[in-house]
Amino acid sequence: MGGILRCITLTVTISVLVAFPFTTKTEYKVVDLVITYMLLGGAIVLEIYAIVIMLSSDWTMLWMSKHKFMVLDRRAVSSIPLVKNKRWSNSVAQYNLFMFCLKVRPQKFIVIQKVLCIDQLLEYYRYKDSKDVSGELKGLIFEQLREKSRMASEFGACKKLCARRGDQVLEKADCLNKLGWSINGVEFDQSILLWHIATDLCYHSDMNRNLDCGSNPNCEASKLLSNYMLYLLVMCPFMLPNGIGQIRFRDTCAEAEEFFKEKNLLKSDAERACTKLFNVSTDFLPLKVKGDRSKSVLFDACRLAKALQSLESEVHWEDNKEKWEFISHVWVEMLSYAANQCRWKDHGPQLRRGGELLTHVWLLMAHLGLTEQFQISEGQARPKLIAR
Repeated sequence: MGGILRCITLTVTISVLVAFPFTTKTEYKVVDLVITYMLLGGAIVLEIYAIVIMLSSDWTMLWMSKHKFMVLDRRAVSSIPLVKNKRWSNSVAQYNLFMFCLKVRPQKFIVIQKVLCIDQLLEYYRYKDSKDVSGELKGLIFEQLREKSRMASEFGACKKLCARRGDQVLEKADCLNKLGWSINGVEFDQSILLWHIATDLCYHSDMNRNLDCGSNPNCEASKLLSNYMLYLLVMCPFMLPNGIGQIRFRDTCAEAEEFFKEKNLLKSDAERACTKLFNVSTDFLPLKVKGDRSKSVLFDACRLAKALQSLESEVHWEDNKEKWEFISHVWVEMLSYAANQCRWKDHGPQLRRGGELLTHVWLLMAHLGLTEQFQISEGQARPKLIAR
């Protein structure tokens, strides 16, 4: 019906354009005639563009394939310059706590922003970046989810696997006793903050040791997922499990800014700031030192970073590559946990804008049968994806 109506409107518009030159126009000014021709021509161009977009849509192609009416080749339609075939920007938003706390970016028109009471809102957006998702990261996510789908032979096992948020990786590496406190027994937003800060500290610590992290795909994947998960915590908290992530983020930022101000590190580079923070003594638990009034996890994250660095010698890893592979696997498991916990009504609107990485992971998990949000009735096969 939509196609028929489009054809009718295009035919009528063209008919008006063809018939108009044969009408009496002596009483009209030249300017009016030119404007009329331009409007008719513009209307025809818009109608043709709308038809091309409609023909290139997935719904039209699906309808044609079902009715064996493939008069149009998808590649032919795709070759039209006006048609955009991008389903996703292939990039994810990035947000870094240290960049935010160090205030390395200049604040323009800050007085006007304060008068309009939008300084806090713009400050959050000022430190938002984006990065492309590499093929290595996509492969890493796919392989981990496919491995989980092989282990999920029944719904009970699937439910347990979906509830894992990094502790399964710790178990495999025999590090649960040493690092389990950062995942088990704490809220998910707290785990995100702890591992985000610890990932940055480990990254800059390795750089200080002249270890090449830039050529390590697992290191880059860990950094990207770390910054992406913090972006979700700060800018899209509705896509994460309920918690007090906003309060923890503010308290952690306040403590970090106070530390950097005391050490004269504000507006300095992140590497120098992380080095100073990494050298802070964590012999005593921060909770015993400052109490529980502040929800900051800054120095707990320092303790986690030092524990991660010490694993290189304790687990007998040959170099930092195995450490970054371990950290990247933790982040992927946290990402899949967040994707599964996010409600479908929050995933849905993201697809209209191309889809968050979190939503794509959720759809892949559903395709592999790794989901708690719906069950396949008894007697029907669980969906499986066979990669060749």
